[in-house]
Amino acid sequence: MLQNAPPENLGIVGQILQNYGLEPTYVRTFAGEAVPRYMEGAVGLVVLGGPMSVYEQNRYSFIIDIMRLIDQAMKEAKPVLGICLGSQILATALGASITRGPQKEIGWHPIELTPAAGGDRLMHEMESSFMGYHWHGDIFQLPRGAVALASSALTACQAFAYESTAYGILFHMEVSEKIIGDMIEAFDDELREENIDGGQIKAAMAQHLHDLNNNGRLCYQSWATLCLEAATE
Repeated sequence: MLQNAPPENLGIVGQILQNYGLEPTYVRTFAGEAVPRYMEGAVGLVVLGGPMSVYEQNRYSFIIDIMRLIDQAMKEAKPVLGICLGSQILATALGASITRGPQKEIGWHPIELTPAAGGDRLMHEMESSFMGYHWHGDIFQLPRGAVALASSALTACQAFAYESTAYGILFHMEVSEKIIGDMIEAFDDELREENIDGGQIKAAMAQHLHDLNNNGRLCYQSWATLCLEAATE
């Protein structure tokens, strides 16, 4: 699991993986830990979020290393899950372009699943519409050969699947109350720049977080199953 910012950890994904007998190993790129060159014994790869942009590779050289590891994982047919920044890195590795969105999408905004999500292995049991938690300024095009799975009013491509084992999800379903609180504290300057009230984001957790996590569990339990299947092949 590649963690690119202190507040953004696996959240409920970590709990789910452990429930399935899979023990996550963190590589903390923000602390200078090196991205592995090979998957070795790992059965899957998760790339988490962070405040940097994919096109800031001169400042964050680990982004190139992550793309190489994604490519290695896909060559070995091992499941890849990119969340937020991770989805942008995955999209870039698949040849899509990353650009600034018309405005930053931070806080609680509705997610709509596409018709294709109804037949997708990870998302078929999820609600077709629910309130998502977001924190991004960049957006990506749908990679060639990928299937669009979700959108929002501000962002046409919120999630995609590629070759049934690689998934990019721009919004956050893994978050807990602590993760959201830590993000609000860590990225307070960004909230002030965008004139967004972190207190309102926190207050809305009582209404939206439980439903969001329920949808996330349905999705990520299926991803854990993909990892178990990869381990037996």
